[in-house]
Amino acid sequence: MFSKILIANRGEIACRVIGTAKRMGIKTVAVYSDADARAPHVRMADESVRLGPAPASESYLKAELIIDACKATGAEAVHPGYGFLSERTSFAEALKAAGIAFIGPPPNAIAAMGDKIESKKLARDAGVNVVPGYLGDIATTDEAVRIAADIGFPVMMKASAGGGGKGMRLAYSEQDVREGFEATKREGLASFGDDRVFIEKFIESPRHIEIQVLGDQHGNIVYLGERECSIQRRHQKVVEEAPSPFVTPEMRKAMGEQAVALARAVGYFSAGTVELIVSGADPTGKSFYFLEMNTRLQVEHPVTEEVTGLDLVEQMIRVAAGEKLGFTQDEVRLDGWSVETRVYAEDPYRGFLPSTGRLVRYQPPPTCRHPREGGGPSSEASFAHGGKELDPRLRGNDASARENDEVRTRVDDGVFEGGEVSMFYDPMIAKLITWGLTREAAIDAQVEALDGFDIQGIGHNVDFLSALMQHPRFRSGNITTGFIAEEYPEGFTGAPTDEALTADLSAIAALIASVHERRASLIDGLLNGPVSVNEDHIVRLDGGAEHRVHFELDKVVVDGAEPQVLDADYEPGQRLVRARIGNRQRTVLVAKDGRSWKMTTRGATHRVTVMTPLVAELARHMIEKVPPDLSKFLIAPMPGLLTRLDVNVGDKVEAGQPVAVVEAMKMENILRAEKSATVKSTPVSAGESLSVDQVIVEFE
Repeated sequence: MFSKILIANRGEIACRVIGTAKRMGIKTVAVYSDADARAPHVRMADESVRLGPAPASESYLKAELIIDACKATGAEAVHPGYGFLSERTSFAEALKAAGIAFIGPPPNAIAAMGDKIESKKLARDAGVNVVPGYLGDIATTDEAVRIAADIGFPVMMKASAGGGGKGMRLAYSEQDVREGFEATKREGLASFGDDRVFIEKFIESPRHIEIQVLGDQHGNIVYLGERECSIQRRHQKVVEEAPSPFVTPEMRKAMGEQAVALARAVGYFSAGTVELIVSGADPTGKSFYFLEMNTRLQVEHPVTEEVTGLDLVEQMIRVAAGEKLGFTQDEVRLDGWSVETRVYAEDPYRGFLPSTGRLVRYQPPPTCRHPREGGGPSSEASFAHGGKELDPRLRGNDASARENDEVRTRVDDGVFEGGEVSMFYDPMIAKLITWGLTREAAIDAQVEALDGFDIQGIGHNVDFLSALMQHPRFRSGNITTGFIAEEYPEGFTGAPTDEALTADLSAIAALIASVHERRASLIDGLLNGPVSVNEDHIVRLDGGAEHRVHFELDKVVVDGAEPQVLDADYEPGQRLVRARIGNRQRTVLVAKDGRSWKMTTRGATHRVTVMTPLVAELARHMIEKVPPDLSKFLIAPMPGLLTRLDVNVGDKVEAGQPVAVVEAMKMENILRAEKSATVKSTPVSAGESLSVDQVIVEFE
């Protein structure tokens, strides 16, 4: 076994690997860029080495710097995490040449699967189902149009070396191909250094399902069940779960055996994932096709860990050290259900635009065990030292292994309060993983835990994730990769709110107001005399809902209904309020907003105003302030680089016409005109850096 390993990554995955290594008694070396000098993974590791400036191309993507760091610290092996150098054949080969172990698959397997075109040919030859398409090089847009027409619309254009949702465009027509082909090439070149594009048939009503495989260097390969990854936005996964609500045991076996056959065909060992596109319209489950193989640890690996009891990072380390797998395919059992949501630095209320800046406040929800405290799944230990002792869950559904553990919550993160979410790297803040005996229990645990996040300083998608978890269609399991586009065609405005929730929010808001009134009543020498503490309040929520709240000792009466016990602890300045009203538990994030309060819970933020009955009556006569009209401006929705400006002063534009392209986090964002107008001025030019809300074009 290794005595010291280097983690060639950053953020939550670096913390995740360090946690497992520490539990195994292995010393760790962190690497960092200037932007990450104070990052958690640097503080967690036994040693750390600076790589270079913030841009990844000058730090995390420089293989020679990683190798130099290994030599300087005596690290015997490198775990690459995901992204960066994790799937670079040249990196694995360079480590091998330097006598440093690569905690991952062999270079030939990375090379074979890293090229999406060649990997599909290999999959086909190995007897794996493949999607109909064109796997050759496509040189021009005209050629792409002809090929797409031959395959039949809709088609998907993909960068050959792409991944992580980048370098992908869906085309329903010739015009879509003409608009998207060159952009796909540019994204592939910018993100992966390869501008080759291939085209394949787009499977309608598709589900994205992937098989986790694990192999050793002695020829043993197993599959560890599947993950459902169909909830995506712009081809970027948002929610993952294991197992899939769509997959039957027969499907699981067929998919798993094909995945193992592909892995065996390329001499694969370590952890890897075979991604499949599955037709949700085919109830037989036979319409599944190979998409790609990711020759690394996946972002969503925790859900597999939670249902199998395996620590995949530990298994990767043991395999790289030459150990055999300590179990066979027949011993793998799936226990319960696990769901993962990705908390991103993006604003769902503004079209999911990226958000960067300082985490003024970052408090994740309470967890049963944090990966920084030991890594891996939330069980005591996946395997004893040597990999021979099986976790009790792998022997079957052993009740003694569960005791009263009906739900578990886990947070994988790599950020800290006061730290910065940089424009240089992925916008992920954290991954929230829950486990339950049933799918419904795991989803309910997600909703509860999401309410417990307190994030300030940047935009985030916690409300959106909570709305997804509560959505009836998601809970039914009837999902496809088009779920978000279909269910939120006009964008996200918050989760729907029922009357019970607004009534409970009113009771909590009135309680908060009473606490502040009591504190104010203790102040001496007020000009208008002591402040009175009211037993009655009128609570008005945005949207027009209004409730009368009356307190009777420890009980609350809302709109004259039956009194209910209200149990809540609140002190002025407190942001998270946990309250029990009757038999309902509520966790609410509260923040002062002028004379009102912002209250966030269950996937929506509500502006709540608490008044005495007299003030409420007088407020009805107040004139409402109308916000200014900004429709005559095209405003930068995010910080980024203006790569293209398609209009000049005097040009006439129509609603929906592309006006500018802004690049942020290596993704191109096309900004379109909201209405027909004439360009009055263009204060900025292509090539300039933009700040959020900066005016790009003014219309007459």
